[in-house]
Order: sequence, then structure tokens, then C-alpha cells
Amino acid sequence: MSTTTNENASKGSPASAFGPVGKALNELDDRLGVAKGGRSLLDKIFPDHWSFMLGEIALYSFVILLATGIFLSLFYIPSQEIVVYHGSYAPLRGQHVSAAYASSVDLSFAVRGGLLMRQMHHWACDIFVGAIVVHMARVFFTGAFRKPRELNYSIGLVLLILAIGNGFIGYSLPDDLVSGTGIRIAFSITESIPLVGTYMSFFLFGGNFPGTAIIPRFYTIHVLLIPLIILGLVTAHLFLLVRQKHTQFPGKGRTEKNVVGAPMVPVFAAKATGFLFMVTGVTALLGGLAQINPIWQFGQYNPSKISYAVQPDWYMGFLDGALRIWPSWEWTGFGYTIPMEVFIPAAVLPGIIFGLCFAWPAIEKHYTKDAAMHNLLDRPRDRPKRTAFGAAFLAFLGMLFIASSTDVLANFFHVSLNTVLWAMRVLVVVVPLIVYPLTLKICQELQAVPDAGKRKRSNVVTRTATGEYLATPAAERPGDSHEELDAEPVPDFIDFEGPPADPENPGVRQVNR
Repeated sequence: MSTTTNENASKGSPASAFGPVGKALNELDDRLGVAKGGRSLLDKIFPDHWSFMLGEIALYSFVILLATGIFLSLFYIPSQEIVVYHGSYAPLRGQHVSAAYASSVDLSFAVRGGLLMRQMHHWACDIFVGAIVVHMARVFFTGAFRKPRELNYSIGLVLLILAIGNGFIGYSLPDDLVSGTGIRIAFSITESIPLVGTYMSFFLFGGNFPGTAIIPRFYTIHVLLIPLIILGLVTAHLFLLVRQKHTQFPGKGRTEKNVVGAPMVPVFAAKATGFLFMVTGVTALLGGLAQINPIWQFGQYNPSKISYAVQPDWYMGFLDGALRIWPSWEWTGFGYTIPMEVFIPAAVLPGIIFGLCFAWPAIEKHYTKDAAMHNLLDRPRDRPKRTAFGAAFLAFLGMLFIASSTDVLANFFHVSLNTVLWAMRVLVVVVPLIVYPLTLKICQELQAVPDAGKRKRSNVVTRTATGEYLATPAAERPGDSHEELDAEPVPDFIDFEGPPADPENPGVRQVNR
């Protein structure tokens, strides 16, 4: 024992090797004890599949939102007080506008880099919501919501709802004609809720529409309340990700008890840093080259005016489309009138959509009787009913999104608006009913079936010289009937639960799950 101690002393401890800095860090670790946990975090293995980058895009977009939002908050004035505009935008000079609108226009034309920051912020929001939607779709279609990840799946859905809500509030802040119209619709939706709608709308708006309090209140919610909640949920999401480790697609060397991929340091850290710069660069290019939300063209909000061919941001399209195509029904009884043409599409329908999303893990568990732990993902083709339902669900939302531009469609195709409305009412029902069996059939054609304990191809899809795709039964193609899926080489780094690492293969890292 003494010999070992002397040898270690002669080599020097890490603290002495790095001088005063190492000694100070060693003293700090003696009190905080973070070195062991930090080492485990640095050794965490990340799968290399491209689809895992979708969540990273959402995270990096949120970082861009925070950075650009801080810049914008230094110049924006959250007030509906009417002022006379004397700023840099000449066509608006002498006009009576709100302080919020005036500061937004000045931020676009008088602040150096202001328009770039405004447009980067807006584009980052669109990318943020889009990345969450695609990420959640990947989670759904691959079964990543199953045990033990139901809580993280629910956190992702809450993040999506908060992102959509905060995005709507954000583009309402400039107080231009388009955003003011959106606020008016929000007031009507709130007011349509039976029994409590009037009280809720007056409480939120501080009186009747438009009032003078909604912009300051929206500003506080937008820059303080919701971002803090999102930040906390993102932290919880990442904590659960580290605690439960990544899911991964089936393949050679991959099991329910290991994670095959690259370590956080240096491989994943380098990739993540480069990807952050790429997302920031693309967002900056969009902010500098692609115009979005030109509020100076819309003008100050006026309750008596509305613009033609104006739709909300894409993530609110399904709600706008539902409002447009729902029949103008009302229900009257017990002294109350419920505007069904607003309450059903704008309050009940979103509740059903997100309620079904939250309940899906329990629904699937109930019907499949599957209570096992799942760390390997499904191929969508191997779960044809789930995939078909998800495709039909997305088709339903897609048709509602198209319905949000009924006026543009009527003008473009030179048909009456009533014709377009009835066409969309039919298509929003018929298209999902077509998509479901079509997707189910495609999955059944492509899915792998168990055979002798291995996953084999039931059909082999080939492409002819003319571009046609053919699905040929594997048994009819000699040499293909015993072809195993995913025969790619196994990477050098594996996290897994099992026996100690093989001393003859030091390139394989083994860490308990």
C-alpha cells in the first residue's frame, strides 16, 4: 500500500499537475462533489441517427429566440397609448398610432440591425414550433413515447402548446392591423366559452375589446412568464433524457440494454456546436433575405378595418381554417346563447386534438397490453395501424391548414368563396379517410415479419430503370429471403447495462443505464 502511495505521489496529482488552477478546482470539488457526475455526463453516448437532430434544432432555435428577444425588449414600448408618429418611416409621419406600433416601426427602420433582429426572432419562432412538431411526429411514429418515457412525451406536448401560444402572443405585440385582427379573434374565442367566457375575456383584456391593457399584459406573459416555464420544462426534458438515456433504432449490436453511438466529448460536443452555428446562420440568412411580417405595410390596428389575403403564422393555420369552414350554428337554451361556430372549432376541437395526443400512450398500452420497457424504437412500417392513424391525423390538420386560405383559393381559381368553403368541408373529412387505408396498405407491404427469431424482409422494394417502384416478395428473390436488416458496422462506443468492459477491447465504453 505504501508503495502505491509513493508512486502516485511521484507522478503528481491532477491538482499539482495544473498548478493553482487545478488546486482551486480540486478544493471546489471536495466541497461540491461534481467531478464524478460530470465525468459520467461527459461519457454519455449519443446515437448518430439524423432524426435525433430535430430536437436539437428546437433547442437551438429557442436559444436564438432568447438572444434576439432580449435585443428587441430594449427598444419595444408595450403601450397602447396613442401618440403622433414622427419617426424614420416617412409615409407614417403625422399619423396617430399606438406607442407599441410606433416603437415596432422605429425598431425596424431607426435601430441599427433592428429589422434583422425582428425578422430573425420571427423566423426562429416559426422554426422552433416546426422543429417541435416534426420532433414529436418522430417520437409518435417510432414509439418513443412508450414506457418509461411517457412523462417526457407529455412534457414535449406541453412545450408545443406553450410555443404555439407564445408565438401567437409575440406576433400580436406590434399592434398592427394583422395582429390586432388576431387579438380580436382571440377575444371572441374566449367570450364564446359558455358561462365563464364573458368574465374571462373581461378579466384578460381589462374590459371590453380592444381596451388599453392587453398589449402590456401580453408583453409580460410573452417575455417573462411563458419563457420561464419553457426554460424549466426544457431543463426537465433534458434531465429525463440523461436519466433514461437515448432511444435508438434497431440494428446490429443494438439492444434494449445499450446505447450505440458517439460520446458527448469530444464527438457530440463538436457536432452540436457546429449544428448550433448552422441553425443560427440559416436563421440569420432568413432574417436578412426573407421578409416576414412587414407591419409598416399593414398599418396601425383599427377595429373597423381588416386586410385581404392575410393568414396567421403557419402553426395557427389549423385553428383559423377550422373557424372558416365550420357552419354558422348557434345553440340557445336556459337563457344562454352559445356561438357554436366559434366555440366548437376554436375551443372544443383543439381540446380534442391535444387531449388525444396526451392520451395516446395510455390508449396504445391498453389495446396492445404492452407494459414492457422500450429503449429500441419501432420502424413506422412495423406498426401499420399507428402509422396509418398518425398519417390520417396529420392529413386532417393539413386540410384545416389549407382551409385557412379559402379567400386566396377562391380568388386564385376564380370560383365563389362558398364553393371553396363546401369543398374544404368535404375534403377535411374525406382526405383522412383515404390516407388511413392507403398508409396502412403501404406499411403492410413494407413491414418486416418475424421468422426464426430474426427480422426478415417480407417484401423487397426495388426501383426499375424507368423510375417505377416494385415490391417483390422476398421468397421470390433468391439471395434476398435471408437478408437481415441493418447490417451496418457497430460504432466504437456503447453505453449498456451488463458485465464489466472487456479489457481486450478498450475502445468500447460501457456505462450502466
